Parts: sequence; structure tokens; C-alpha cells
Amino acid sequence: MIDLIIVLSYFLIIFLVAVYGSGKKVVTADDYFLSSRSLRWPSIALSTIATNINGYQFLGMMGSAYLYGLAQANLEINAIQGILFASFIFVPLYLKDRVMTITQFIKKRLGRTIGLLYSGSNIALFSTVTLGAALFWGAYAADLVFEDYLKFIHEDRIIRIAILIIGLGIFSATYTYLGGLSAVVKTDVIQFFILFMGGCVVLYVAIQELGGWRQLYVKTPDLMHLHLPADHEKLPWTHIFGLFLLNINYWCANQTVMQRSLAAKNLKEAQIGLMVGGLMKYVMAVLIVVPGIALVGILGSNGLAEPDLAFPYLVKNYLPLGIKGLILCALFASLMSTVDSTFNSLATLWSIDIYKEYIKKSATDGEIVNAGRKTILITLITGILMGLILLYVKFDNPEDAFTHTLNELRYYINCGIVVLIGTAAFMVSPGHRITLLAFVLTVPLNIAFKYLIPEMNYFVRAGWVIIIALMVVGIPSIKTGYYKWSELIVADSISIRRIGWGLLISLMLLHIAFH
Repeated sequence: MIDLIIVLSYFLIIFLVAVYGSGKKVVTADDYFLSSRSLRWPSIALSTIATNINGYQFLGMMGSAYLYGLAQANLEINAIQGILFASFIFVPLYLKDRVMTITQFIKKRLGRTIGLLYSGSNIALFSTVTLGAALFWGAYAADLVFEDYLKFIHEDRIIRIAILIIGLGIFSATYTYLGGLSAVVKTDVIQFFILFMGGCVVLYVAIQELGGWRQLYVKTPDLMHLHLPADHEKLPWTHIFGLFLLNINYWCANQTVMQRSLAAKNLKEAQIGLMVGGLMKYVMAVLIVVPGIALVGILGSNGLAEPDLAFPYLVKNYLPLGIKGLILCALFASLMSTVDSTFNSLATLWSIDIYKEYIKKSATDGEIVNAGRKTILITLITGILMGLILLYVKFDNPEDAFTHTLNELRYYINCGIVVLIGTAAFMVSPGHRITLLAFVLTVPLNIAFKYLIPEMNYFVRAGWVIIIALMVVGIPSIKTGYYKWSELIVADSISIRRIGWGLLISLMLLHIAFH
């Protein structure tokens, strides 16, 4: 009963905070979509990382760590590469142009057609795979850990998870609809602290059951390496190069992640917020990956039938009442912080890039906001449908580390987006038609590599696809030239530049220490 009270209290607090955040009458599109461009660095850092952390980290990535060990942490710590690019190259460009969407930046550099293509691709991806995956992981995780508590919803597991997907989607959409980015950021800050506390509890329990930190090297020494052999199926060390390019997409060209930085009060707040978020990625890597490795030391490598059961096993077997309620809140927090941010970004992309640009150019701020709110309702339906599809896909392949399946699916679109944002930022005057060709080329290239060289790791494949497509644009652009690094890298102050260097050096040292 105490766990149930904790969870119900959590939902009530989140809803009240969101409604309070929407208490101000929305006057302009800036108010609704960018919180009046007033965000300070703590809100940017906490909300960005809360958006980034999803149920798939606790289940999928911890499950993958159970299989592959510390190498899974590359997906967390190497985010710092993308965060540094965002902080010192892309965010200064966005804030200089005062864009509301990244599409507006692409359109200015590459033309209207490519801007529309970028926006349409992201709307399609966010409204299906991104929303669906977040809803699926949140509902699936909650049911795995708290099946006994949730049986009152329905006895059949699949139907029960489906009902959770629908319910959690409606709840997140409701407060996002009401309050816009202000409500999203306020609830994200609360949700970050909840998921952080939940992660700390699980880490502490796992290490205690293992016998201490030293036992990671005693009982699971083979899993304590960031770099696996080049022929590893899922995480060869060579995947780092493809991951580096894909991080540019996620941290520099993803409206859902960048929206907080676009809403920053100034460049200083945006850069500090992003780099503090980078430090948090180190912490989240420990919270998410280490418990999965510790469980191998506790149970052995064959102790679980499904790798994604690592997190539920720790919670079910080692946590007391009351603490379990906190963990369930953490799972819901990881879900809703991603879902509400995605809804808000979808509303922004549709209202600013499509509605205002192509449907009603004379639209007032009120009409633009209303168009965004309608987008939230429509994409709620598409997100729920995709969540239900992913539910059945997962149950058909229970033995897989499902996080990698979803990553591979996303990268069919993300590779092309890296090409667009890289071309827009680094090339002085690229040809619009050749850029469009390069973007479209990424999909057949991905398919060709997959079937001609099926053994190639999907991160490595994505890296080659992006490099080839960039060469298609880059070689003809040699005549018009590229921007110099000295022109591209912008820091608000010397101290911020030094913090950036410190982050980069710390990442390099980690790779050396845990190679």
C-alpha cells in the first residue's frame, strides 16, 4: 500500500506543477514553445538530461551491460562529444539567428526544400519511433518490476502493458498540452531528481550484494573494458567512430534535445547548462551500466533468461517496500520526461515549420499555439500505436537486447540528418541539389551495406554511410570552401572554453583508463 501511495502522490505532484506552470496566459509562441527564451543553466542541464534518460536506459542499456559489460557505457559517456559540438559550434549559430526550430537554420543555409525535408523527417521519426519507444519502455519496465501491483489493471500481461502505454501517453500529453515548454521543464526538473535517486538506490543495492566495488574486477574482469574486439557483433571498439557522428545528430540537430538551449536566456546559460549535462552523463553511465555488470557477478552470466530482466530482478529481489515505490516513480519519470519533451518539440516543428510556413502564413500567435496543441493530440495517437507495435515486436524476440534493435531502426533516418546539419554548419555554400541527393542516398546506402555486408556492426555501418554521403556533398564544395574552425568555435568566456577542454580531456582519460 505504501508503494501505491508514493506513486499516486508522484502523479498528483507532477500534474499540479504542470498546471501551475500553465497558469500564465500564453500570449506568444515564444511563451509556449520556448518559455519566453528565459531558461537558466540549471533548468537546461536537468531538463535536457531528464529528456535524454528513458526507460530503455534502465531496462535496455542495463540489460545490454549485463551481456556486454562496460562497453555499453560508450553510449552514455561519448555523448560528451556531441554535447561539446553543440555547446561551442551549433548553439552559438542557433542563438545568433534566434531560431525557434533547427529547421529555420537548415532552411537559411540549404534552402526551403531541404528545410521542409528535415522537418518532415523529424516529425515522422518523433511521432512514431521516438514516442512509441518511450511509451513502450516505460510501460514495459513498470510491468516487469511491479507486475503484482498492476494486475488489477488486467490479468493478461500484454493487455496490461498496452493499457499502461495508453494511460501514460494521455497523462503526459495532457500537461504538455496545457503548459508548453514551461510546464515540461518544471516537471522535468522534478523527474530528474526522482530518477536520479532511484538509480542511486539500485546501484547501491547491486554493489552491496556483489560485495563491494573491488568485486567488479574480481568476479567480472572481462566486463570491465570500454573497448571490445573489432569483430564483436554489437559493440566493437570501432563503433565509437560511427557513434561520434550519430551523436552530432542527437545532441546538435535534435529539436527535442536542443529546445532547451534554444530557449536559453543567453549563450552563457546554454553553454554552462549543456556542459553540466555532460558531467551528468558520467553519473548516469555509472547508475545505468554498473548494476548490470554487478548482477553478472551476483548470478553468473547465465542467471537471467532475458538480459532486459536485469533491472527488474534487482528491484524485485533486493529492495524493500516503500523504496520500490520510489523506483516505480523513477521509471515513470524517465518515461514522461522524454514523452513530454517530444510532444512539445513536435508541436513546435509542426506549428512553426509547416503550419506557419505553408498553411497559414498570416497566422497569429494564438493560432500557432492552437496548431501546436492539435499536433500533440494527433501525435499522441501515432505514438501509442507505435508503442503497441513495439510491444509485440519485443515479445516476439525476448532474448534480444532490444535497445540495439531500436537504435538500428532510428539510424536509417538519423544518418541523413547528420549529413544535413554537418553540411549546413561547416560548408560555406554547398549545392542544394547535391545536398538533397546526399540526404536521400543515406537510406539505400544503409540497406545496401546491411545486405551486402551483414556482419558489419550497425554503428560502423552508419559511420560509413554518413562519411560517403558527406563526401558526395563535400567534394563538389571544395571550390566554395569550408568555414575555419576558428570561425566556428565560439565560447561565451575563457572560463567556459576551459571547462570544455576539461570535459574533452576527461573523456580521453576515461578511454585510456578503461580501455
